[in-house]
Amino acid sequence: MKRLRHGWVRCGVVVAAVATTLTMASCADPDAGRDKIFLDLSYSGNNWQDEAANLALAVANSPQYAGRYVVKKQISGTDIAKQISDLQSMIAAEAKLVVLYPLSPTALNPTIRQGCERGVTFVVYDSTVREPCAYNVAFITGAKADDPRAAFFGAQTAQALVQLLDGKGRIFMNRGVPGTSTDRVHYDTAKAVFDRYPGITVVSEYYGKWDSAVSQQETAKALAAHPDVDGIWSQDGEVGVIKALQAVGKRIPVTGENGNYFRKMLSQGWPGVSSGSPPAQAGVAMRVGLRILAEGPDSVPHNIEMPLPWVTTQTAKPCPGDEFVDGCNFFPDESDTFVTEIFQKDLLPQSSLTAAKTGEPMAALTPLGDVSAFAQPDWRRSYTRGRCDSGWSAGDVTGVQDPAGLPGCVQDRQ
Repeated sequence: MKRLRHGWVRCGVVVAAVATTLTMASCADPDAGRDKIFLDLSYSGNNWQDEAANLALAVANSPQYAGRYVVKKQISGTDIAKQISDLQSMIAAEAKLVVLYPLSPTALNPTIRQGCERGVTFVVYDSTVREPCAYNVAFITGAKADDPRAAFFGAQTAQALVQLLDGKGRIFMNRGVPGTSTDRVHYDTAKAVFDRYPGITVVSEYYGKWDSAVSQQETAKALAAHPDVDGIWSQDGEVGVIKALQAVGKRIPVTGENGNYFRKMLSQGWPGVSSGSPPAQAGVAMRVGLRILAEGPDSVPHNIEMPLPWVTTQTAKPCPGDEFVDGCNFFPDESDTFVTEIFQKDLLPQSSLTAAKTGEPMAALTPLGDVSAFAQPDWRRSYTRGRCDSGWSAGDVTGVQDPAGLPGCVQDRQ
């Protein structure tokens, strides 16, 4: 309680002091005794970020954690300096866990290191950071679930576009948010594939910023300059790419991510491949962080790969309800820009359409099982940590992943 001139403030109410012997009850702090968890978004306003945040909150606020943690969401925007400042405030507030989407693989490292030294656990999702004490949960180097050798969204979708074009054609590359590790890894691995085919010419590169409206505008500009384009490789924002093509009456192969409208068009015969980033990653990252709080820093790998989704013109199928059943993979009644990959059967089996849309807590959330099978292979470590582990050196990787020959880490000879 705080003493005033004529009374006491107790839980926001002024209580008159009627006797000097009055016993004052202390104000009850609703957060007392609970550890603090922060969810930090670098961007808000597109479906992917909103769904990812909702799934993370749905995990943290599930009944099995009710009353144990104070969970707060922070939107840092696209300013790295503000994200650093926000993280510093979370550290000062004695956070136990920070789950975040990082704007840079390196700029946050000193702040994250400072937090780790003060007992804060950091788990980042989708994009990655290089600070060794942080945990990465990302799909950017992941492989297809049914083909563990087929690694990298950028490389796999680039190879798919080459095949759709029979190895020749003029293409656009619609990139993401500049400076993020996600955009860099996607672009580098895709370009490495395109460079192997002399018949493929990249005639325009632009930043759609993982936003359908921006991607539509930038694609329209590129189409005005290069109306004879034969195919488009896209990161998130492919819904806008499709709509820009439809506006000029052009139907060409597109590879992109998981927008609802894109998969709908694939199901109607549009040539292309839908892969890319699952919003489910944020829910998995929160589960990883909660596991660390409960069982310690060695209870999960520091680098976790999410499997790479893969839907083609032949396999795109609408869902009759709100689950992925019988091979369905998009929701025809949801918005065009709804991002469909909200489930992960092994790591987030209790996910739901409602949780992704509203953040409603997940009922009957079972404990996170053994995640060692999802540990990133050592030969891809340089993409997320910027270095190879002890006993490994930089080199072209062959024999264990497709495409072969991409830069990575190779084991030193004994």
